[in-house]
Amino acid sequence: MKNNEEILQFAINASQRAYCVYSEFPVGACALYESGNEYIGCNVENSSYGLSLCAERNAMSSAVAAGEKSKLIKIAIYSPKNALCFPCGACRQWIREFSGGYNTEIVLQDKNGEIKTYYIDEILPYPFEIL
Repeated sequence: MKNNEEILQFAINASQRAYCVYSEFPVGACALYESGNEYIGCNVENSSYGLSLCAERNAMSSAVAAGEKSKLIKIAIYSPKNALCFPCGACRQWIREFSGGYNTEIVLQDKNGEIKTYYIDEILPYPFEIL
């Protein structure tokens, strides 16, 4: 299974592929699943900004398209423009959705290049859920 440094490097590489002509804010993500499979994504913007896709949701969508059925256990997120590039609210809900009840780890890099980890239950304590 990939470690935090490896999935962060995948996210860094993915950020270089971002289509961010409007915001000029590239983001890459690497989602690691319980199966050991990892999926990358980058943000893809659109002139109708609401139609843009975040890197995190792109990575998780790639997992769904590939038929991934296991739990999301970690997701690394990186932007060269912002240290500690936390997921937006929509991505937090998506991460929680695909965690399958597991407290998914969020892997980020601070301004000094140090890897920091947070948990989805910590940054989204009250997710939308159907009981």
